[in-house]
Amino acid sequence: MPYYQPDIECASTDYIRAIQSARLIKMVHSAYNNVPFYKRKLDEAGISPADIHNIEDVSKLPFTVKNDLRDNYPYGLFAVKPCDLVRVHASSGTTGKQTVVGYTANDIDLWSQCAARAIAAAGGTKDDFIHVSYGYGLFTGGLGLHYGAEKLGATAIPVSSGNTKRQVQILQDFGSDFLCCTPSYAMFIGETVRDMGIDPKTLKLRGGIFGAEPWTDNMRKEIERLLAIKAFDIYGLSEISGPGVAYECECQDGMHICEDYFYPEIINPDTGEVLPDGEYGELVFTCIGKEALPLIRYRTRDICALRHALCSCGRAFVRMTKPRGRSDDMLIIRGVNVFPSQVEHVLLELKMDPNYLILVDRVNNLDSMEVQVEMNSALFSDTVRDIENTEKRIESALQSTLNIHARVRLLEPGTLPRSEGKAKRVIDNRNL
Repeated sequence: MPYYQPDIECASTDYIRAIQSARLIKMVHSAYNNVPFYKRKLDEAGISPADIHNIEDVSKLPFTVKNDLRDNYPYGLFAVKPCDLVRVHASSGTTGKQTVVGYTANDIDLWSQCAARAIAAAGGTKDDFIHVSYGYGLFTGGLGLHYGAEKLGATAIPVSSGNTKRQVQILQDFGSDFLCCTPSYAMFIGETVRDMGIDPKTLKLRGGIFGAEPWTDNMRKEIERLLAIKAFDIYGLSEISGPGVAYECECQDGMHICEDYFYPEIINPDTGEVLPDGEYGELVFTCIGKEALPLIRYRTRDICALRHALCSCGRAFVRMTKPRGRSDDMLIIRGVNVFPSQVEHVLLELKMDPNYLILVDRVNNLDSMEVQVEMNSALFSDTVRDIENTEKRIESALQSTLNIHARVRLLEPGTLPRSEGKAKRVIDNRNL
């Protein structure tokens, strides 16, 4: 098997815990001594670095949330001097200020190792060409997989996103072995391959590494069908590092977390209580390996579960399930929790194209939900009565899954905008 670092990925629990404990102690001392925000937080909680003896003591520490980064914008949470930084990245800043992340040279090497592990776990080798269609720039996606490919010894093709027909031409002409991008953009590339009359089996492409947005197993199957590849999930977020925090192996049975650098917990998002294996809650990370931005118990808002059981691939790293949504992106409609991924799951179960938009509004103090779905070419040729029947069939399936009624409106093919980055799936006009 193409392990990248089997000495750590397959290590014993005791060995991993020893590494985590040593790194947590070092990181807490650094945060306390170099970040005024953390000194104040720990002092207020009555905790000193001397109270941290092993990884189990992480539960004594206070949580960090996204607003803490914004309140200390741009560099207030950095634990190193500006001259020690070699790079900064930032989130997309869709709400409020951007969250800025800094890296030392060692941080970049750590991140590259994690991204290289992800490529290797998907079957990538030093002989492969890695086609990177994540965006480059302040977004961590492009450079994350780029440096991971180079760390592995593979050849990075830094295409970035956009100009999709050119992407397909490069896949053909350059002999790309792996495609790295958001799953929604992978779908768009697959659709473009189909519309250009190209047999995907004629491409050298054999795998894809997709992340940065929620996607379902049904969407995975559709991407695999459109591109004739095996599709792998990758997890990361800019505040923690970037892509490579966790990754799927060939078993595709959960994502292995690089827990030698990022210590995970699952908590009850309402109480902060740490939950046991298998229970769904909010994912929390402590950055035990980073120098520039040593986040302590950072609340990701991603809802998932952890499993410590040994994977069939031989890796011992704890696995996280695919996030089923985010606690802050979750829609509460007439008292019911709704995640966009549930809508996508239903549409793909019904063999519909997963190009959809959820519109939420409030009229006369009553929430309403409409799901706009693009028809495929076969449906578009149906009669009005057939289209209405399809809308009712989708509505019934959504009712069964969501336990609320959602109006469904079928649209002409190509009506909804295609995304070259993260797809926008929800417009909430309730002004809550």
